[in-house]
Amino acid sequence: MRAQRIFTLAILAIVTLAFSTPASAARTPTIFVLLDGFRADYLDRGETPALSALSVGGIHAKAMRPSFPSVSLPNHVTLITGLRPDRHGMVANDFEDPQMPGMTYGAAGTHARDTTDLDPRWWADAKPIWVSAEQQGVRTAALFYTGSNVAIQGVTGGAAWSAYPRDLPPNARVDAVLERLDLPAGRRPTFITLYMAEVDTAGHFGGPDSAQLTAALHLVDAAIARLVDGLRTRGMLANIVVTADHGMAATSPERIDYIDDHVSAEAVQISGGPFARVFPAAGRQAEVEGKLLGRHGHFDCYRKAEIPKRLQYGTHRRVTAPIFCVSDVGWMLLSRAQQDSPLAKVKGMHGWDPAAPDMAALFIASGPAFKKGVTVPDFDNVDVYPLLAKLIGVRAEANDGDLAPLRAGLIR
Repeated sequence: MRAQRIFTLAILAIVTLAFSTPASAARTPTIFVLLDGFRADYLDRGETPALSALSVGGIHAKAMRPSFPSVSLPNHVTLITGLRPDRHGMVANDFEDPQMPGMTYGAAGTHARDTTDLDPRWWADAKPIWVSAEQQGVRTAALFYTGSNVAIQGVTGGAAWSAYPRDLPPNARVDAVLERLDLPAGRRPTFITLYMAEVDTAGHFGGPDSAQLTAALHLVDAAIARLVDGLRTRGMLANIVVTADHGMAATSPERIDYIDDHVSAEAVQISGGPFARVFPAAGRQAEVEGKLLGRHGHFDCYRKAEIPKRLQYGTHRRVTAPIFCVSDVGWMLLSRAQQDSPLAKVKGMHGWDPAAPDMAALFIASGPAFKKGVTVPDFDNVDVYPLLAKLIGVRAEANDGDLAPLRAGLIR
């Protein structure tokens, strides 16, 4: 414990130096770090001294609530547009659009970046902050982030974007950020994104309380320490905003409800998980509704138009399933055909009600724009977007966020 305390104090000293040394650039850069699957309370485990030091040297929230559904793609996009999934249109990790017949986003697997996913029409209802920034003359470098390699309104992640190679280790990603900051002042980006998936992967395959998860925490924390140290050695000011898309809850094969135990498998097509999209066969919708609507065991089913208002979901054209079922936290909804699939064997998952504590996401912000040692109230992740817009001096697009919950942590 003494060694860990010494290390934490050393990192805090590095943070203080990094954020008190005159910057060479005209604008203070903002580095937006997304740690996929980093549940808010992971910070309390004593395994992440660099992140803890950032928290002490800046602001943090005990919980940032994701948007529903609390899965990756919808929340990646919410964070950089300030729009709920029901407005920006990335409504799940995979989906179809009636206006784009024959195409499926994410058809090659979650986070796949095939030619279908690169079609800018998927982004017709959303504009990432780096697009607005570039259009307003603010340089960006959207590194490794969802959508960074898509030509959205003719902008591809800024002048120094980089695509989404999941196998690039965290330290190499940090080095890519630092390389952009080494550009001459006239070319240096004001807004940079950084994404790491290791904690989410470990949470799925090892569970949120596993040694595998702890190892992933150490890995990303070391990368954050590398980033902070890189700023210090350059004598560079930066605002660092570190957050996550969602949390993680433990699952097990003993906590699975099979929808086709309640309705004939021939009557439905099911896309399952923590929530299930149910498509009745032709002519069988009334039968399926009669058997599924309401409470069953550990899940509830709704007509699309009757999804609870608090979830703010179900009106976008890409929410195509007539029936939507949501399970209790920790329970999965599958079909019997999926009972031997990898989805039935994961040890951790997300996607449930954003109000559930296990779905809460990390939020830390530190740098010259922020006060030190401030805990802000719990807030919704749509509020990150107006914060980023303020930090980089960009006129925000219409959004669902509100800067008010974070104002207490800002210096001005």
